[in-house]
Amino acid sequence: MIVSNHVSWLDIFVINTLHPCHFVAKSDIRSWPLIGWLCEKAGTIFLARGKQREVRRIYEGLVHQIQAGKRIAFFPEGTTAAQGTVLPFHANLFEAAIEAQVPVQPFVIRYVDMQGEFHPAANFIGDMTFVDSMREILKAPKMRAELIRLPAIPTRDAHRREVAQQARTAAQQALNIAEPA
Repeated sequence: MIVSNHVSWLDIFVINTLHPCHFVAKSDIRSWPLIGWLCEKAGTIFLARGKQREVRRIYEGLVHQIQAGKRIAFFPEGTTAAQGTVLPFHANLFEAAIEAQVPVQPFVIRYVDMQGEFHPAANFIGDMTFVDSMREILKAPKMRAELIRLPAIPTRDAHRREVAQQARTAAQQALNIAEPA
């Protein structure tokens, strides 16, 4: 199971380029022009937020898919955050890795300019629309996506909250983000 911080709609494509997988994503994405269609064709698992029965159904399906050898990925922040920020990780879907007895493989994704600094055009946050984001990316100077593999987290005899916190801490450390006091 792959987890990563979440900066942009681009994240899915960056991760899939190097590690083809099926993503869990919010159901709203299905209605996005072109991106929604591409995600659906790529086998994205759409989740309606705030519906506990839906989460349980998706969770059970994830366990079966993982046991069948499929690689699953999700963004435990549940939404995008500006680069240089890692929001708290929601722990629910980590339970699928624990039950399927597979490690969690955390990654950090970042988008940088030619000087290696965070590239602001990648941020897809707040009220920004997909069209606004696409416009920002297309008019911006050169940007490079970086996907950093962090050490895998074993799940044997683990609790989902502990695994989620370990993944978040690893992401913060990789991005040199200190936890606020």
